[in-house]
Amino acid sequence: MHSETARTRAKDGIVRTVRGIAAAHALETDIVYEPGYPVTVNDAAEAEFAAHTVAELHGEERFAWADTPLPASEDFSRVLHEVPGALVTFGACSPGADPAHAAYNHSPHAVFDDTVLADGAALYAELALRRLAQP
Repeated sequence: MHSETARTRAKDGIVRTVRGIAAAHALETDIVYEPGYPVTVNDAAEAEFAAHTVAELHGEERFAWADTPLPASEDFSRVLHEVPGALVTFGACSPGADPAHAAYNHSPHAVFDDTVLADGAALYAELALRRLAQP
């Protein structure tokens, strides 16, 4: 889900569908809907801060905004509901592979380029240092 509104609409639709199927079979149903993780929503200013930091540290060519929101559940969403922040992902697609067609991180077919780990650590450290340096 990309917003709380979409999540609510989905829940309402699921509940309505389950009740409709049950009613069509002359049954009653109890529904327990567990929403799981909250929706992951970046703070716009924090996302810009991260983009600027990536560009300065690693070059503008190493940063790209996602074309579409990622619908995956993410435990970091709990942090973003408490403090302004942004989820930053760091690509580790193997050299020569097309990121648009590479296997997703949790796929058993994923192949990672471990040489980017130092750059990732440097980025996350730089983000923290810059944030701590601000009044």
